[in-house]
Order: sequence, then structure tokens, then C-alpha cells
Amino acid sequence: MNTPEKPDQDGPSAKELLEGIVQGAHKRGHHKIIIGAAPGVGKTYRMLEEAQNLTKLGVDVAVGIVETHGRKDTLLLLEGLEVIARKQIPYKGISLDEMDTDAIIARHPKTVLVDELAHTNAKGSRHEKRYEDVEEILNAGISVVSTLNIQHIESLNDIVTRITGIQVHERVPDFILDEADEVVLVDISVEELQERLKKGKIYTPEKIEQSLNNFFKKGNLVALRELALREVSDSVEEQAYQDPISCPLELTGIHERILVCISAHPDAQRLIRRGYRVADHFSGDFIVLYVQLKNRPLLPEYVRSLENHKQLIRELKGEYIEVKSDNIVDAVVAAAMERKATQIIVGESFRDTRVGLFSKPIPYQIFERTNNIDVYIVASDKN
Repeated sequence: MNTPEKPDQDGPSAKELLEGIVQGAHKRGHHKIIIGAAPGVGKTYRMLEEAQNLTKLGVDVAVGIVETHGRKDTLLLLEGLEVIARKQIPYKGISLDEMDTDAIIARHPKTVLVDELAHTNAKGSRHEKRYEDVEEILNAGISVVSTLNIQHIESLNDIVTRITGIQVHERVPDFILDEADEVVLVDISVEELQERLKKGKIYTPEKIEQSLNNFFKKGNLVALRELALREVSDSVEEQAYQDPISCPLELTGIHERILVCISAHPDAQRLIRRGYRVADHFSGDFIVLYVQLKNRPLLPEYVRSLENHKQLIRELKGEYIEVKSDNIVDAVVAAAMERKATQIIVGESFRDTRVGLFSKPIPYQIFERTNNIDVYIVASDKN
């Protein structure tokens, strides 16, 4: 960060300063996400430490919202920082506190701190999710330092559920992480994290035993830590891949195009997330295909399910294709050829599906009719 320079007689003219302000107003802020494997690893503490250091360097820093959860060490680090008052949102006869995005933009600090990026705002707020407020703040030219736990990343939702047995409802689309200018991992050992929990540094005493037997079990934390390390590693690798100096275009090989074939069943969301992870790993295009068989109208519940699929695909910045056909294989092969797909992903339900009494399962027919395209069958999540 640059420290403010003292004006001198040879400095910029008033006109140049005005032009700089106008240009700066349209420049998007820098977004730094501090990520952790679980609550209590020290994300908020790290964010506040950084704010204190920036303040000492003369950078204009304000606190948009920080959740201290009553932790003494965290409260101490708030001292001396400007805290922007929260907005009161009336809801069912009570008043709920939320981050005041308008006040932050009006104050316009150089950098603002925003804790718990995946938070869902109270009803009546302008945006449903806090990450949407952050997008507005960034677009106003204000830099943001935010925090996020690995379990809140959309495409990891199914993996986290399998690991912990807990369905995470507050989620952040992957593009927020992909578009971040900087992603930093706060990492501590599983033993140290459990010790912090036992000492009451994460939750109140009545929640400690329950947490140790559920989310904070050693096996869960080991898997989540590995997931966090891998995610941040992939993010760094992606930045290097996009740098034409570090990674010349001619060395990157073929551009991958992942075609995911889904049904209208609710379980298809897992397949969508899996397809996104593959596309993201290869820095490839993410395309989702739904084939509506002619003369087979969808039941109302499947119509709603399909709309949910479309919303998820939009959040993951994918391309959605919907075609009507008498034959699923014909439609998939045509879409794969048109989009020049390099990989086709289908769900396990396709494995035993046949388009005729004596015909082969659909994945095998797709494989036989496509040249140089890998076809993958993703296993069902059901036992």
C-alpha cells in the first residue's frame, strides 16, 4: 500500500486532481479474502491485524462489520479503528443489525473490513446476501478485506455435507472467490483448533462438548483443512495460469470445454457442482445441457427443480442449454459437437438408461458416437 504523499508546489493541478478523482471513482476496489477451514482458526483476528498495520502506514481503513463473538483478543484489536454504525432493519416487531452499505460508500474509506462474507441479510435489506453488498462496495472503488470459511463455497457444498453430515445453507458463488484479487489461507493444526474450542475461545461453554462430537470431530477438521489448502492452492495456480508472462498461451494446451448433462431431478444439483469443479480445475468452459423429451411434459415439482438448477448454473457463471428432442443421445452428441466439448459428464442414472429395448446404455452410445471426447459417469450420492 502507498502512504499518502505530502503536497508540494510542484504537485498536480486542481484539474488533474479532479480528473484523478473521476477516474478513480470508476476503478473497482481490490478484494482480499481471508479463508479458513472452520470457525475459530483466526480469520477475523488476521483481518483486524492487517487493518491495524494499514492504519499505521497511513491508509484510511474503516470497519464495515466485524463479528467478535465476545472474544477478548478480537475486541482488543478493534481498538483505534473507525467502526461504521450498523443499519437497523425492522423485522417482525424487532430490530436486526446489518452492515450499512450506503454509509460505507458515503464514507468512502480506502479499505473496509467485512466479516462473514456468506452471511444472509435480514429480510428488507437491499441485497439478500452480504457478498452482494461487497460487490456494490467494490464497484464503488473501495477495497475490501473479507473472511470466509471453506464450507460456504457453493461448489463444495456436497463434499462438505458428505464430510460433516451437515447441510450448509449460507453459501457464496464460486465466482466471488475466482474474481478476488487475493486469497489468503489462515491455517492452524487440528489439535490447536480443538484446544481453542475446549478453552472457550470459539463457542460458549454449553456448546463445546456438542461441537467436539459433531462438526469439530478430528476427522471432519482434517478433511476440511485439506479442502481449504487445496482450494487456495488452486486459486494461486489459476492466477499463474492467467498470467501470460508466467504461463505462455502456447504452453497451456487444449482449452477444455466441459459439457454436463442433467435431468430435472433435484439431485442434479450435485452433478452441476461436480461439473463446475472439473471445469474450474482445468480453467475450462462450463456448459450444462438439459434435454426435454418431446411429448413428455414435466411435473410441476420438476419444473420448479429445473428453475433451481438454472439459478445455480447462473451463480456458477455457467452456460445453460435446453433442447427438445425425441432422442437423448442425438441431442447430447449434437450439443457436444456444436460446443466442441472435450469432456462429457453424466449422472449415474444415465448408466442403466436405454433408448430402446435392446440398445446399450446412454453413456456408451454417447462415447461410441463422439471422437476424442472423454465421457465420465458420476456416481450417485445414495448408498
